[in-house]
Amino acid sequence: MPNISGCTKTICLIGSPVEHSLSPAMHTFSFEQLGVDCVYLAYNVEPDQLEAAVNGMKELGFLGYNVTMPHKTYISRYMDEVSPAAELMGAINTVVIKDGKAIGHNTDGAGFMRNIKENGVDVVGKKVTVMGAGGAAMAIYTQAALDGVAAIDVYKRKNDSYDAAAEHIAHIAEKTGCNIRLVDMADKDAMKASIAESVLLINATNVGMGDLEGISVVPAELLVEGLVVADVIYVPRKTKLLEDAEAKGLKTINGLGMLLWQAAIAEDIWVGKEMPTELVQEKFFD
Repeated sequence: MPNISGCTKTICLIGSPVEHSLSPAMHTFSFEQLGVDCVYLAYNVEPDQLEAAVNGMKELGFLGYNVTMPHKTYISRYMDEVSPAAELMGAINTVVIKDGKAIGHNTDGAGFMRNIKENGVDVVGKKVTVMGAGGAAMAIYTQAALDGVAAIDVYKRKNDSYDAAAEHIAHIAEKTGCNIRLVDMADKDAMKASIAESVLLINATNVGMGDLEGISVVPAELLVEGLVVADVIYVPRKTKLLEDAEAKGLKTINGLGMLLWQAAIAEDIWVGKEMPTELVQEKFFD
């Protein structure tokens, strides 16, 4: 247990659900190793509580917080400032509070790209397929485009937010020169073609966790030889999608590495220190 005093600062995670999160244990351990007098907690915050939570954390003197589903794309309206990268991505996962101002950042995209690099996957100049167009997906496909991926097919359910997602993707394509397009998740023929042309398939939806555990957003028969399959989910560590991929002998990457690297970038934003990633990985992931 950390030594907690009247001077101990607080950083937290807000979202719903948050009970599964490794972030409180991981960050608090890291802060102990760094000698930073800070604890990291998790709070279940529903959409109708978001504005009050943002204002409350500013008033209580929190150093900052992480943002998870379902708030990543909506919280920007309550920020005092937003970093250029987060603004381009249209999603925020990290907030630092400085001089009473809430400043939104996004470390998801950079964390994901660092994770696949650590796993020996090269996507520069190649095609990638992304399942989902929510906050995590937006960060990933934007960062991938910025990092030199040649083409990205993004799959999303055709619902009320489909047109807005299409506008965002067109904006990213214009800004980065990457060939990005949005495709209806129900079009399995298009999905088959996209995956066959890709070096990497990414699940950035919540299908495979919680009430949707044991389900895959991609039919197993679409997973082809030579494909690398990544999932942003880390509870469970092996989703149905990753199980299907492993059964075909494919390389798989779960969400733990993305969690680690986005967290390391976030800690630098909050406290200006470098997370001891090897120690954190050894304690929580190995």
